[in-house]
Amino acid sequence: MGGCPLFLFRALQLPDVIASVRVLAGRVADSYGLDLFDVQFRREGRGMVLRVQIDRPGTGATAEESVSVEDCARVSRDLSALLDVEDVVPTAYTLEISSPGLDRPLRREADYARFAGRRAKLVVGTAVDGQMFFKGRLGGIEDRAVVIETDDGRRHQVPMHVITRANLEVEF
Repeated sequence: MGGCPLFLFRALQLPDVIASVRVLAGRVADSYGLDLFDVQFRREGRGMVLRVQIDRPGTGATAEESVSVEDCARVSRDLSALLDVEDVVPTAYTLEISSPGLDRPLRREADYARFAGRRAKLVVGTAVDGQMFFKGRLGGIEDRAVVIETDDGRRHQVPMHVITRANLEVEF
């Protein structure tokens, strides 16, 4: 894990670092049959943290089908070695590998299709059917809109472009 003075680090193009890490992490995850879900690189209380989230492809997201601790350890070991060799992160950092979790964020149309039938919460930036918040069961995607049946039994089509935040709900 390389290092550089803080004033030089601030001048670096953070998106370039993230893009480079995304390529390397994607390659490592793919070698284990996993998908790269997200890469974040930010200053936190203890310094710079490089957070990489990996996912198992398919309809998973139950505890039995999700990413294991062993998956995270393998990706961490291989990615750490690759990052040291490639030297794409020009400052000291802590590497964290994890899964998106059972309450994972939903970001792409494919996420809503993949988890159709599961419970979710959606927050919108512009009211849809007079609501700014939806909680219910996902029905997939229709015409670039997320279909959700809310707990009151109503069916809504929420356009993708108005969704500001969405997560699966943990079901027991």
